[in-house]
Amino acid sequence: MRFLFLLLLISTVTFSQKEKDSVLYSKQKKRIIDIGVNAFYSKDTFILKKSTKQLLNFYNRRKDSTTLAKYYHFKALYQKIVYTNDSAFYYYHQSKNVSKLLKDSIAVGGRLLSIANLQREAKDFLGSEISSVEALEYLEPTKAYEFLEYVYNNLGIVSDELNQKNEAIKYYNRALEINKINKNEKGYLFIVNNLGFLYQKRTQHKKAIKYFKKGLTFDSIKIKYPAQYALLLENLAYSNFSLEKNKSVLKQYQEVLEIRDSLKDYSELSTTHINICLYYKEKKNVKQARFHAEKALTYAKQTHNNKRWLDALEELSQLSTGKKAIKYLEEHIDLNDSLIQKERTQKNQFAKIRYETTKKEEENSFLKIENDKKQDEIVRHKQQKVIGWLVAVAGFLSLGLSILFFVLRRRKLLYQAQLQKAQAREQERKQIAKSLHDEVAGDLRLLHRKLEKSQLFEEAQKLDAVKENVRQLSHQLSSVSFKKVGFKDQIINLISDYFELTFKITVKGLHEQDWSQVNSAIKRLLYLSIRESIQNSKKHAKATKFTIAFSIHKKNVFLDVTDNGIGFDTSVSKKGIGLHNLQERVEELNGTLSITSTVGAGTETHIQIPLNV
Repeated sequence: MRFLFLLLLISTVTFSQKEKDSVLYSKQKKRIIDIGVNAFYSKDTFILKKSTKQLLNFYNRRKDSTTLAKYYHFKALYQKIVYTNDSAFYYYHQSKNVSKLLKDSIAVGGRLLSIANLQREAKDFLGSEISSVEALEYLEPTKAYEFLEYVYNNLGIVSDELNQKNEAIKYYNRALEINKINKNEKGYLFIVNNLGFLYQKRTQHKKAIKYFKKGLTFDSIKIKYPAQYALLLENLAYSNFSLEKNKSVLKQYQEVLEIRDSLKDYSELSTTHINICLYYKEKKNVKQARFHAEKALTYAKQTHNNKRWLDALEELSQLSTGKKAIKYLEEHIDLNDSLIQKERTQKNQFAKIRYETTKKEEENSFLKIENDKKQDEIVRHKQQKVIGWLVAVAGFLSLGLSILFFVLRRRKLLYQAQLQKAQAREQERKQIAKSLHDEVAGDLRLLHRKLEKSQLFEEAQKLDAVKENVRQLSHQLSSVSFKKVGFKDQIINLISDYFELTFKITVKGLHEQDWSQVNSAIKRLLYLSIRESIQNSKKHAKATKFTIAFSIHKKNVFLDVTDNGIGFDTSVSKKGIGLHNLQERVEELNGTLSITSTVGAGTETHIQIPLNV
């Protein structure tokens, strides 16, 4: 009895010591993380490197994966400070992948937001949009409002850059809704400023001023948030200057200069000096304009603010004379070409890192599938041994069951292969869409700028139309996802987009089916089939009524679409590229497509797809 008591006492002491060690470890780790984060915001690379090394030591001691994820996160933060964004992009991905394995949705969403910000800074706006939407998939279910506010704000900025004004406003308003829950005062000021900046870019200065003033009237903003106060005040001054309300513009710019100088915000100081330069240039005060342009150039170089660097060189080339003007102009041209090349290289590097990371994830998934298959094989062999003992008794019954098992298994594998083929094709379309947007549209944009500089405005206008067509095509080729917006809602949105008083669409059977049990590849096929049929009916058949009917019966999903259009002779008319692509998609999933039509009596399209095997 005494021995048992001593054993219990030793166990309790040991457990208590382990618990104390665990608490101490957590406190030390939190302290290191706090120090590292503060070092990042103060741009102290020495302390940040030290914190990163300590996290690695902690991981090597405990093999704690959350520490490993934070280690990669800090590596990314360091690379961001030293302006090697491709390395930062890589380490953000590493951190995200570890957090994915831990099923830490908030950490995954946070890293995807950081990745989206990097892509936006590199002008990879489509990539930033994709990463932001992916971040929402992880953050929305967890209601991580702090991150969600920033994701929607980033989507607003990206949409604005892509000239999607209405989308940008929707995203900013969504960010403001979340901000009400979040009560993030600084975030609110950023969103209000971004809304004002959206209108300022479009020279709608009166609307812009309303937002800037809304931010400036925020309670004690100058004391609590001097950086945000300076940003809003500068934008207000710029809009007033643009409206030729020059009375207090210079005074406002001088106040902004004083605040930013006290905050040592050198990157934004370059912006303020450019704005003051433009003010003096308008007033024909060349000496003062040149002075502020030189100041802007110094700060822009110091902080790698490439946009202001270019602006300063451009202004100096116009404000100088002789060899100096030529020198500044040559520097501007060289820097601009260098930045365009750098942006393209960085976008390609981002795409390569993302591709390799995705490939690695797919390889890991493949190995897991292979392992599962091996386990299935082991189980199958065991089952066969048991069946062997029963062969004499079961006879033909056992043989029949074995044949049925192999037939069903083969059919299932073939069906899965077809689904994978369809997914690969969607991935290929997505890659083509990305290439069109990043490469082709980017080259057209550069050529458009050169044509405008050469005053070939008519040619530039035509090229701009081509660029817009390429961008629209890239969006059309982009894959349809049902993760964020469900299949029912996607179909309703599609109908809403095309519904008109002269083209009425009705749908049957949509709400009666359980679409959560239907594979995404099948839902994507149904969605694209309906979209193609609606477009054909509206554009070619001149229909006024269009009916969609869904049904699921005997492990098959059926889609029937009919219209009252002019119809066509199916024995004469050939299928267009849209219907040809649709035929291929249906056949990929072992389905059947049939079209019946009579001239003057409309068209019926019937699609049947097996749910599984």
